[in-house]
Amino acid sequence: MQSNESSIDQLGELGFYMLAGHSSSPRDVVEQVVKAEALGLGCGLISERFNYKDATTLCGAAAAVSSRLGIATAATNHNTRHPMVTATFGMTMHKLSEGRFSLGLGRGFDALFQAIGLKPITSKQLQEAADLFRRLWRGEAVSCDNSLGKFPYLQLFGEFDEDIPVSMVAMGEKTLELAGRCMDAVYLHTFFDDPAVEAAVAAVRRGAEQAGRDPARVRIWSILATVGDHIPEDVRLKKTVGRLASYLQGYGDLLVKVNDWDPAVLERFRKDEFVQNFKGAFDAVATQSELEYLAGIIPEEWMNAAAVGSPENCAAAIQHQLDLGVDSVILHGATPDELEPILPAYRAIRKSEMSALPANPGRC
Repeated sequence: MQSNESSIDQLGELGFYMLAGHSSSPRDVVEQVVKAEALGLGCGLISERFNYKDATTLCGAAAAVSSRLGIATAATNHNTRHPMVTATFGMTMHKLSEGRFSLGLGRGFDALFQAIGLKPITSKQLQEAADLFRRLWRGEAVSCDNSLGKFPYLQLFGEFDEDIPVSMVAMGEKTLELAGRCMDAVYLHTFFDDPAVEAAVAAVRRGAEQAGRDPARVRIWSILATVGDHIPEDVRLKKTVGRLASYLQGYGDLLVKVNDWDPAVLERFRKDEFVQNFKGAFDAVATQSELEYLAGIIPEEWMNAAAVGSPENCAAAIQHQLDLGVDSVILHGATPDELEPILPAYRAIRKSEMSALPANPGRC
């Protein structure tokens, strides 16, 4: 099923996550991509999971049923595949999408890697991985003996000289500076408050300047939970309260530090008897009453870093992210169907200079 070219202007500055909200079938990606392209969204991203969300498969499906939509991993991990396999994935997607693909990398979770027998990812590895993939895509033969491992001979078969953007998901200041030094784009994180977004933008730009790069050439994406009031209340709770509570379960210390929130509040959250005894991710399995309870123990101001309410309110929140200094916004946790009422409201206030941004999320 190939999408048709649409006369609607493409919103290159806006993206969405494919299979958002714990979709139960990877087949949903086909309908979502076709709908997203018809609505004029700029790009679709996939966050890889070790279930039925294999990035290579889903990105290929997205490319096959689209012609304008940018496509990216945000993120996959370089340590879960051999470098030649990941480089082949990137080259295949670049050719299949005719230049609409960006390879997005991330740190992943140390505890998970240790449990499955992999070493945690370091900043040095991320930088060396980005350099290695770029060299392979330029057609170079590479002998590698560094933090990535020892690989006597790496080279893609054929003659290549391709420029494929490499991006990174980042939260902490040092990682954001690293992204500025060596990446084409950076994705921030959901539930960054205004000062955190501004500090993150400054860190990326600072890293680029320190590396002698043009800071404006690193594209910065904020990730904004976008949950309009046209969505049923129980679903809204999952996408807001449930999602933030799940983040606090997994890496609350870093999220609290980045936002300069009160760590004592996080400690009280973790010591809550319900939280301690809950099994699974809140945004996946919690009931409406359980989510309502969580809403009572998470500070309201922590929830404010989201686009909620009417389509006009959501559109204003999206524009506010751009006013904070980011280049683009991922409308997080929402399917294209759920975003449909919001996009006309955003188009009504959209600034004309936004039309210059390409769909490929890794390009400026």
